[in-house]
Amino acid sequence: MSTYIFTSESVSEGHPDKICDQVSDAVLDKVLSEDPMGRVACECFAATGMIVVGGEITTTTYIDLPDVVREVIRDIGYTRAEYRFDADSCAVLNVINRQSPDIAAGVDTGGAGDQGMMFGYACMETDEYMPAAIYYSHKLVKRLADIRKTNDMLMPYLRPDAKAQVSVVYGDNNEVIRVDTVVVSTQHDPMDQAQKRIREDVIQNVVKAVIPEHLITADTKFHINPTGTFVIGGPHGDTGLTGRKIIVDTYGGKAPHGGGAFSGKDPTKVDRSAAYAARHLAKNIVAAGIVNECTIQLAYAIGVAEPVSIHVDTHGSTRIPGALITEAIKKNVDLSPDGIIKRLDLRRPIYRETASYGHFGRHQFPWEHLDLVDMFKKELA
Repeated sequence: MSTYIFTSESVSEGHPDKICDQVSDAVLDKVLSEDPMGRVACECFAATGMIVVGGEITTTTYIDLPDVVREVIRDIGYTRAEYRFDADSCAVLNVINRQSPDIAAGVDTGGAGDQGMMFGYACMETDEYMPAAIYYSHKLVKRLADIRKTNDMLMPYLRPDAKAQVSVVYGDNNEVIRVDTVVVSTQHDPMDQAQKRIREDVIQNVVKAVIPEHLITADTKFHINPTGTFVIGGPHGDTGLTGRKIIVDTYGGKAPHGGGAFSGKDPTKVDRSAAYAARHLAKNIVAAGIVNECTIQLAYAIGVAEPVSIHVDTHGSTRIPGALITEAIKKNVDLSPDGIIKRLDLRRPIYRETASYGHFGRHQFPWEHLDLVDMFKKELA
């Protein structure tokens, strides 16, 4: 049997970059909740004791920016002064301006908010049509956060910052055989024999609760807090920046990425909305049984409504030519920014929840709905 190993990572909601992503999307949600037509491009920078919020926002509503920022930080769990970054004491600096009128001129007429290419991907590896390595990495850090917030007596020493990485072994026909390596690093309170206790707790309460038993073998390797100590974390241990975890946000490196970040951008920005549309298409094509794996690329020009190109890659998993699938998409699906926004109902405050644990592979988001399956079966089956 020919095998190979593929690895992906995820980071928790308390990771410095993810703090910034969540603040950016919380600002976006606040605008959309009162001004659905608002234009937002919001980015953040976090460091010890401070967070800077900048970008371009055009809206008819008022935002109490410090309140929005502090609410996010508090909800994540940065509530203790000893973290050197907490909701009540951190400085919030506002450097927000209005959207450029040159950009607005193209968007106002229904055109894309920027040029660029976006990718969507789906496969049969998990029930959520996501690659296994990123899927389980997300679930590991989410499990740590759930224990910290709702069952803190189980692992009472947990702090908000954490990272996970999963290496998956694939066999012939790209089937998942087993998990080769699990890496988990979680921030913790100072304590004696920290590494030994955390290793036992993470394997028992986190890894075994997340990764299916049949994928863990005697050969599976575990690296739990491999440096031995992880007390200093969050923005005190490392600076954070919006949009720096784009591979974590998408497919863990299993699919291409156009390069544009998502968080803090309203849906007129195709970096975000077209990436969601491409995932929606790819997932429905795979769920329709037409292919086992699908990558879709969409490309846009600023101020132009229709995509300049659509490319479908089936990775050799079907005899149906990608060109036929492309024609079915063009015939049945409006991929203009306005069409995507209307079909997926994107002018709603739904975005902060996307900003940690992945934008894809979770049922609550409209781009995950399997509402195009019947259409693709009719057109292509």
